[in-house]
Amino acid sequence: MDVRRLEVLRELQLRGTVTAVARATHRTPSAVSQQLKTLEREVGAPLTERSGRGLVLTPAGEALARAAADVAVAIAHAEETWRTYLASPEGRVDLALFPTGGSMFLPRLLGAVRAVPGLEVVATDVDPVHADFARLVPDFDVVLALAVGPASGWGDRDIVAVHLLDEPLDVALPVGHPLAGRDAVTPADVAGEPWIGVPADFPYERLLREVERVAGSPLRVVQRFSDTRVTESLVAAGEGVALLPRFTSGAPGSGVVLRPLAQLAPARRIAALLRRETVERPSVRVVLDALRTIAADLTA
Repeated sequence: MDVRRLEVLRELQLRGTVTAVARATHRTPSAVSQQLKTLEREVGAPLTERSGRGLVLTPAGEALARAAADVAVAIAHAEETWRTYLASPEGRVDLALFPTGGSMFLPRLLGAVRAVPGLEVVATDVDPVHADFARLVPDFDVVLALAVGPASGWGDRDIVAVHLLDEPLDVALPVGHPLAGRDAVTPADVAGEPWIGVPADFPYERLLREVERVAGSPLRVVQRFSDTRVTESLVAAGEGVALLPRFTSGAPGSGVVLRPLAQLAPARRIAALLRRETVERPSVRVVLDALRTIAADLTA
């Protein structure tokens, strides 16, 4: 089996369409299809099948794609072993992250990698409302992802998810609010307050429904914003209360205090997603180690 044709199959598993594979590998769609047909002849089994107007992997195709990932891991490991032998970790690491994740991790991360000669991190922010973080993995070395609630889908694909931390989501109250002096608040305490909510398709929306369920009464949402900085400024102005992430909200002087939400204790899970073969790169391991250290310091 030709390694390059295995790479094409692996890309189809990750990217989902022949067109996406062609674009990523600088081939034409017909060239990609031809590579897949040649690989099928080599292995003697159908690897793809029609689904609507596109292709999906057969069970044999899925199995061989996983094996192709193993081959890619072995090649990457051999290349990086040699590179490590010759020099320190170096090169460019492309990182995708959501805005508040950038606030939490990026300043310290850039400071940490600056101490490694020849290592460069280039970061791109992504919209956390509409991002399918796992789908970003083929185009970035590391994707800093978040999930609210139990379903993330990260484990459904042949990628590595490195858990970094669970960040609590607290109730944000204006300084001087009658509830601000408490150690924690309950859904019943805040159900009657005006709320600064989020767009209906934002993951936090389901948490507001949970507050309603436990409190036994609907919430009155007076404004909706996806930008936590706007939400925090409105809370500080006394326009309402909100759920905000603990590590990037309520700084001294912000006019906002954060209180844990008893009975629900909502949180968002933050992880680094990447290809299995990418983990073998020393430059990527330096970035992962730095992310783990920052996460440990935040939760401490």
